[in-house]
Amino acid sequence: MTRRTVRGLAPVLLAALALTGCSSESGGGAKADTKPGGGAAAHGAGAKTAAKGGTVGGPGSGCELPVVFDLAQHWKAKAVAPVEPDSELADLARQGPVAMVCEIDAKPAGHIGFLRVWQGEGKDGTARQALEGFVKADENASKITYTQTTVGKLSVTEVGYTVYSKIMEESRPAHAFAVATPDGPVVVHLGGLDAQEHKGMLPAFELAKRSVRLG
Repeated sequence: MTRRTVRGLAPVLLAALALTGCSSESGGGAKADTKPGGGAAAHGAGAKTAAKGGTVGGPGSGCELPVVFDLAQHWKAKAVAPVEPDSELADLARQGPVAMVCEIDAKPAGHIGFLRVWQGEGKDGTARQALEGFVKADENASKITYTQTTVGKLSVTEVGYTVYSKIMEESRPAHAFAVATPDGPVVVHLGGLDAQEHKGMLPAFELAKRSVRLG
């Protein structure tokens, strides 16, 4: 399937393509590496960030969340309504211990992909535990690398990994970060149609990670 063909597909199918690899089934034995460089490219202090175009998480921002972070220019946020457990979309709306609550579309900025925000319940689990459960639930995840950073006073756990897309028949990188909040852990995930789209959207992910704070 070519990139030109995919760009002409309906938005619903594009969303499904971008979610490829996000499965509610348990992982297939992928090993996690806590050292830099063990998975998808890690992002340090020199990583590029996108220009700020607004914020998401507060009232009137498209999604009211336990956290607030900056959005890249032209990215559009939309709240995701809860999905019933017996719905056909149930497997896409939940991954491991967290459920999708917000979808931030990159198409207005010229990319095919989303920043998706997932939220868990309960205050006992750590951000690292939520993120590990999120990645473990993706049976196509491999080459997993976790890193720990601090944004202001907030502890942020990040993961980079590789996902094999059965639809695109290729592997692509993925990134996510997680923070603990009084309302439960929050995971912010960046996928993308393919490796090229993912690379183009990484500055938006970096902007979100570096600006995240409790709402």
